[in-house]
Amino acid sequence: MYPALAVHKALASQHAGLQTLWVGGEGGMEARLVERAGIPFRAIPAAGVHGVGLRQLPGNLAKLARGAAASRRILREFQPDVLFFTGGYVAVPMALAGGRTPILLYVPDIEPGLALKTLARFADRIAVTAEESARYFARRERVAVTGYPVRPELAAWSRQEARRALNLSAEAPVLLVFGGSKGARSINKAVLARLPALLELAQVVHISGELDWPEVEARAKELNHPRYRPSPYLHEEMGAALAAADLALSRAGASTLGEYPLFGLPSILAPYPYAWRYQKVNADYLVRNGAALLLEDARLAEELLPTMRSLLQNPARLDAMRSAVKSLAHPQAAAEIGRFLLELAEKRR
Repeated sequence: MYPALAVHKALASQHAGLQTLWVGGEGGMEARLVERAGIPFRAIPAAGVHGVGLRQLPGNLAKLARGAAASRRILREFQPDVLFFTGGYVAVPMALAGGRTPILLYVPDIEPGLALKTLARFADRIAVTAEESARYFARRERVAVTGYPVRPELAAWSRQEARRALNLSAEAPVLLVFGGSKGARSINKAVLARLPALLELAQVVHISGELDWPEVEARAKELNHPRYRPSPYLHEEMGAALAAADLALSRAGASTLGEYPLFGLPSILAPYPYAWRYQKVNADYLVRNGAALLLEDARLAEELLPTMRSLLQNPARLDAMRSAVKSLAHPQAAAEIGRFLLELAEKRR
């Protein structure tokens, strides 16, 4: 969702007459975030069919058919010049209904999921985060490496401004702990269990997610430490957290491939072990390029503190990782994808 918002913002800043309709799934927080960005939103029924049990499959197929019918109605009404997909099974009904409307597909993770591989069959152009993704597509001539589109407001923070906004010292190192909007329970528990020792090493900005926030909030009140900055979620100030940090501890979702390079932020990555292998492949890419270290989720409790200490007490190693991750940045990714969309729209016209 955030890559698409970044691309839309890049396009809208250059084309005042841009008309956009965002089509997403029913329920969830997507509609609220999209409408807050000033983009009209329409919901369609959709459901996955891969890995679904036999009892659930007929209902999901029926929902997919209803989604395709709703997509055809939306396309007749809106008459777009180009379709832009960033993945997920919600896009499949729209792709099926798209007819001859040109399609640009963006692949955020290094390895595309099944829905993205399916959508690639319909795509006129495929934008990918890294060169390694090209091997997953049969027609490589359609693939362009653009990098991960990052929201421009994230990069608006200087390091000094970010630390002031988060009430952090300018001198002591900062560790950013981030588990995503819902959180990462194993990361949160490992950090809470070792919090006093971690706070001896660094200031800690801990974005716990909503699920574990009550436990994190209670621990923060009990500890009452001036170097601990917990929060359930950050939106406007997420850029400040990234700009202020010297090191990150997180999962390895697709955003790590764009946001960490943009800020030159070294990381310790603990891929979520129950989401096929997408996060592991993302983490391996950053590790292979010298930008991150990998910790298996099962070994977080055992290895977190020594790994953190080995980095924060070794400035030369941290500097090398900072240079390595910065070299992977694609700050013009959103504008480049926007240019491809305009090219496809012109061909349509």
